[in-house]
Amino acid sequence: MTAIRSKPLRRRKSPLGSRWTPYLLFGPAVLYIVVFQAVPLLQEIWLSFTRTSLLNPGRSVWVGISNYTTVFASESFRQTLLTTLLYVIVCVIGAVVSGLVVALLLNAKFPGRGIARALVTVPWAAPGIATALIATWMLNAQYGIVSRTLNALGLGVGGGGILDNAELALPAILLTTIWQLFPFVSVVLLSALQSVPEELVEAAKMDGAGRAWVFRVVTWQVIKPTVGLVALLITIWSLRRFELIWLMTRGGPLGSTRTLVIDLYSQAFDSKQLGTAAAIGMVGIMISLIVIVGARFVTRATERES
Repeated sequence: MTAIRSKPLRRRKSPLGSRWTPYLLFGPAVLYIVVFQAVPLLQEIWLSFTRTSLLNPGRSVWVGISNYTTVFASESFRQTLLTTLLYVIVCVIGAVVSGLVVALLLNAKFPGRGIARALVTVPWAAPGIATALIATWMLNAQYGIVSRTLNALGLGVGGGGILDNAELALPAILLTTIWQLFPFVSVVLLSALQSVPEELVEAAKMDGAGRAWVFRVVTWQVIKPTVGLVALLITIWSLRRFELIWLMTRGGPLGSTRTLVIDLYSQAFDSKQLGTAAAIGMVGIMISLIVIVGARFVTRATERES
């Protein structure tokens, strides 16, 4: 009998093993960025060089850099830039410092540490709108607990509440923002603190180094890159923060809490000037890019020194 030779079965190549697999997996992310990020950004760039009204957005008149010159020539816009700069700097310093202190406390061993670590995340987990409404209620001139406490201590604000005072409204918003941000910083830095080599800490203590010296020489050197990353994230978030400021003061009183995003919204929906609003938005984007590039240079310089 002649042996029947069976033909070897050819296996079909799986698409997951082909050279197109990385492109297939990467494609949806690229499509999302192009549709929802790149295209709107290009439209905003074009819109910033036109005079366009919200009442008739289909009719645009090319005006070149006129929107930018008008914006920078405005005294109120320069004040808005200063307010934005102050808001960002105080938010970054306040959130990072308070978050680091809380992270160091939570990194120590004490009874109920797990519960404390869970409770510290509550401000960060709370929605921004809820945080703004609760803060506004607490600062209310008639029935707010903060205002009543200050009145009982003889430190009440005359002529209205804290949010109605041009000198106190921005500090109140800053405290609310830092209260909302510091849990994120503390959780991130807590994870960084747990990666500090214990043997280095013990070796430094055996050499007679105190707590401050151990933190400076050992702990800080390990968590420094994480602190820089967190500071960069908070800077970008503070530049684009809108809902908390808008719900608490709407940029007032007298423009004392008016930041770039508040000014952008006001120009677009109150003044109906989409071109001017787009120009303000581009200024905000350029500031963000400068911050990112500057942070990159600082990181590289730090790595070279290390």
